Amino acid sequence: MAIRSLFANLKRSTTWRSLSSRASLVNSVTKRSTTKDDDLGTSIFRLKFPRRSATAVIQNWVDSGHKASSSELRFISRTLLKSKRYKHALEILTWMEKQNSLLMSAADHAIRLELIIKVHGLTEAEEYFTCIPNSTSQKAACLPLLHGYVKERAVDKAEAFMTKLSGLGLIVSCHPCNEMMKLYMATSQYNKALLVIQEMKRNKIPRNVLSYNLWMNACAEISGVTSVEMVYKEMLNDINVEVGWSSLSTLANVYIKGGLINKALWVLKSAEKKLTTCNRLGYFFLMMLYTSLNNKKGVFRLWEASKAVGGRITCANYMCVISCLVKVGDLVEAKRIFMEWEANCLNYDIRVSNILLGAYMRNGLTKEAESLHLHTLERGGCPNYKTWEILMEGWVKSGNMNEAIDAMKKGFAMLRYCHWRPSEDILLAIAEYFEKNGKFEEANKFVRAVHHLGLASLPLYKSLLRMHVTAQKPAFDILEMMEKDKIVMDENISALV
Repeated sequence: MAIRSLFANLKRSTTWRSLSSRASLVNSVTKRSTTKDDDLGTSIFRLKFPRRSATAVIQNWVDSGHKASSSELRFISRTLLKSKRYKHALEILTWMEKQNSLLMSAADHAIRLELIIKVHGLTEAEEYFTCIPNSTSQKAACLPLLHGYVKERAVDKAEAFMTKLSGLGLIVSCHPCNEMMKLYMATSQYNKALLVIQEMKRNKIPRNVLSYNLWMNACAEISGVTSVEMVYKEMLNDINVEVGWSSLSTLANVYIKGGLINKALWVLKSAEKKLTTCNRLGYFFLMMLYTSLNNKKGVFRLWEASKAVGGRITCANYMCVISCLVKVGDLVEAKRIFMEWEANCLNYDIRVSNILLGAYMRNGLTKEAESLHLHTLERGGCPNYKTWEILMEGWVKSGNMNEAIDAMKKGFAMLRYCHWRPSEDILLAIAEYFEKNGKFEEANKFVRAVHHLGLASLPLYKSLLRMHVTAQKPAFDILEMMEKDKIVMDENISALV
């Protein structure tokens, strides 16, 4: 699963300055980005804010009589790329390419194009691709550009680009073909994915593990289990490809969707034998497949086996196993592993506790949920919009409306920072509570807040209009809000008005 990393902000304060005289913050990019003992990399890494210019730092370094080698600039740029500091990484490669004394490798061109996509978008990347000076560099840069099209689901552009690459003789590996298959799978054009395989066979382009996995998934969507098994057999006979846990899990997933549980279990056991202690990813991928089979033993077995992998068990790992245990109905074990995470965590990530909190509320265990919520606050956890959504929905379900309304207000306060939107059912339940209890002023404020957030609906306005009629209050402002929300009056509202 996709998990975003959380980075702590470094404060420009006297405390920070006291850590080291060499770590004083930069007030002038060109003159004060370096100190006497800094090297070029340290000076650039200190530019924490994107508006600062890495170009100015490099030029100042060179103007001061220092040298900047291709290898050093390359290392700094790649380090920044790994840290998602794309603008500074791009500035370094841009400066490097403008220097006649420095040579750009094919990989440098490819990375620069990738960075252009991230910083400026596809249009500028397309322009840069046409200016790349040699076919070797173009060959290296074609994949990140194609990947950009795939990410944007730009089917027409991707197909036109593939035609161009084919005409230039640049499609000599499976990677561009895999990108096209990913695009066709993402846009539900499964037959086109199979056509890519035919083209690869015709041009004698060797397939890799990903090619076969995508091929199996496309066959599963079009013609079912039998065709997938034929692809798998072809993969077994391909001496250039080693069948690993990812291909076996792909096959197992096809069996699960087809209701062939015994076959799925047999393949999953085979996949477990392919796992190594080098990486945890496979363990958690298989764990999720066992979860879909409601196989608690498989989940436990893989969790324990994953501990043999070196390195720290991450929050994402804990979130996965707790989620799996919740789905198979073992809340006791889910809580035990949550407490294990809590005892070892370096930073309290509220997303981990949210999984258990949601499980408690969905199962009607309101007291356990409330106790967990208070506990996370005591531990320094910072509730996010999901926390308030879980509590709000749970309290509405259990009839604790005052608590639900309080959670709603706290959730609404976070809407400016995220794209979360509460469900219409929850909003309507709160509106009906106000109406039932004659809370006219509260209902007015509530519906207006919902209107300003663009979440108002016909049932919400009906509820408020009924309250206006009961209180014998004019409703012109409500009709005005409805008009702004483009909500058409029905017969019931016309009667109320």
